[in-house]
Amino acid sequence: MKIDLSGRIAVVSGASRRAGIGAAIARTLASAGADILLTYFLPYDSETSHLGSDAAEVEALLSKIRALGVRAFGLEANLSQPQTPHHIFDAVHGLLGAPSILVNNACHSESGDLLHLDADQLDRHYAVNVRATVLMCQEFVRRWQGERGGRIISITSGQGAGPMPGELAYVVTKAAIDAMTLTLAAELAGRGVTVNAVDPGATDTGWMHDDLRDAIAAKTYLRRIGLPADAANLVGFLASEQAEWITGQVIRSRGGA
Repeated sequence: MKIDLSGRIAVVSGASRRAGIGAAIARTLASAGADILLTYFLPYDSETSHLGSDAAEVEALLSKIRALGVRAFGLEANLSQPQTPHHIFDAVHGLLGAPSILVNNACHSESGDLLHLDADQLDRHYAVNVRATVLMCQEFVRRWQGERGGRIISITSGQGAGPMPGELAYVVTKAAIDAMTLTLAAELAGRGVTVNAVDPGATDTGWMHDDLRDAIAAKTYLRRIGLPADAANLVGFLASEQAEWITGQVIRSRGGA
């Protein structure tokens, strides 16, 4: 089954690293013909990951996407600021036109159990994982003029599949995406917009050491770690016309784990 997104415009948040899920999603949508606006925030990458990212890496990603024959732009966007979603949608309308696909991939993640987190850490997670996600959806829908074909797809995590000790602030804010998905799907059904979420499971974006990779792979039915392309292929399908009947779902794409 060939997915055709020709003439569609997609916004993909959190797509700075070429080895990341967001970058894989942007490439997959572009390979199906969609024009892309991707967002990134380099200070977060440099502060929270040894893998990091820089302007050259973002430009290299954009060059690869453009080589697929579509238009592509990048926008540095601090989603912890409440006005940022409005600015993002102003930008995409000015650069590309009206988007019909929104992929909420950006997130904030810090480790911390109950006894070691504080209010500031909770607020940092809430600002990006909950508030920004809801406001991105709001801006998308406010400007949506179509009768069918609108797609909101959010990347969630494994809090619904089992406990995640030491990740409490991340878990409680990502759980909000699951709840949001169900309610927004009902609210937006009459507007021609489907709303779904994808839990990609543990995904090898370069952060795992070999022992951890082997331990996680042993827990999956398929005996391997998820790849960014696995999540991206599912998002590509959900963005397509073939997925029009699917809405209000949190899809656990975890290799059986």
